[in-house]
Amino acid sequence: MRAEIVAVGSELLLGDIADTNSPWLTSRLAEIGVDVHRHTVVGDNPERLAAALSEAAERADVVVVGGGLGPTQDDLTRFVVADLAGVALERHQGLVDHLEERFAHMGRPMPERNLVQCDLPVGARVLWPAGTAAGFTVTLREGTEIWCLPGPPWELHELAHRDLLPALAEAAGQGATISRLVRTAGIGESDVADRLGDLVADLEDEHGRANPSVAFLASGGEVRVRITAKAITREEAVARSQPVVDAVVDRLGRAVAGIDDEGPEHQVARLLVAGGHTLAVAESLTGGRVGERLVAVPGASSWFRGGLLCYATDLKATLGGVDRDLLAARGPVDDEVAAALARGAAQRCAADVGLGLVGVAGPEPQGDAEVGTVIAAVWDGRAEPATERQRRRQVPARTRVEIQRMASATALDLLRRVVAGDLAPAR
Repeated sequence: MRAEIVAVGSELLLGDIADTNSPWLTSRLAEIGVDVHRHTVVGDNPERLAAALSEAAERADVVVVGGGLGPTQDDLTRFVVADLAGVALERHQGLVDHLEERFAHMGRPMPERNLVQCDLPVGARVLWPAGTAAGFTVTLREGTEIWCLPGPPWELHELAHRDLLPALAEAAGQGATISRLVRTAGIGESDVADRLGDLVADLEDEHGRANPSVAFLASGGEVRVRITAKAITREEAVARSQPVVDAVVDRLGRAVAGIDDEGPEHQVARLLVAGGHTLAVAESLTGGRVGERLVAVPGASSWFRGGLLCYATDLKATLGGVDRDLLAARGPVDDEVAAALARGAAQRCAADVGLGLVGVAGPEPQGDAEVGTVIAAVWDGRAEPATERQRRRQVPARTRVEIQRMASATALDLLRRVVAGDLAPAR
């Protein structure tokens, strides 16, 4: 079964928000054996939307549309799809009742404008709303199905799981594609490819095709190895992928920071929980990004004590416990300052392990430290005497956000290695 995805919204074209729905849908559809051949993004223009949907319907068996189902004048999907199907819109009283009850529950009057969300093409199958926007599906005269889902990701996900995916899985018959991820840190993409070169070659046939296949994805300070397998069922695809996942993990060893949806923060969590230890962080450069990743791990309250956000230089002393003379002599972007922040985080938050992070995100250098300088330090008080480990890295001078993202990855990689005992800490 061939599918195309059309994301609707001028805000996507203008870059105001990223289209996360299309990649998510592609992954979910692949798992049930539906091949997505194309993504299209189109703005809130009826002629261009009609053209995009018509062209997609000519190529695909199924077209999944995300967005354009809200109550405002620029929400055009229902009108355009009705025109393509050659039918009028009709109001669904059940949806009217749902909206009135929803607004009453919120204690707000319902704007008359919202009633347009109850108007769907005649003959459409209604996909009951997760929020205020109902989805729907219609079949064009040519036989192509168009599935229209709301744009907000949480609403789209619910309707996709509840309605779209079960229906297409049944229509597509047996067949599944799954992708596994082996996530690495502290190693470059070319090094990963070199270590896995013969493994990848052995998987390919004489035409260069492989099942499972292996690809390399570098972003955000980590390299991910993606293993994709196809089989009749999802269970068989997982079983087919597992030996390759195991081989990749064995080849990469300590560079492996996580599997599938888990990153180095999950590995840190398991190690700390196993030892009954706790962690605190003190961040300057990353402004809380490391703490954000740590608290995303379920059960973080049992091992993560908290974090200090010491962005200004004077707060590194008053909040982070760094000696003022050290700051005056070395400046805020310094190995010893990072180590002092790690120690201060642990001591002030009563934690067994502390992480400190400083650096320069730009746009200008800071003292002798160039833009892209990252310094992470870990203070490990799990045994006597306490030890320290530091890592300095010069990441490519990119945007502030990219530098901060790579700095977070650098710090978490150092942390997981120290906590796991993979590094001999420097006294």
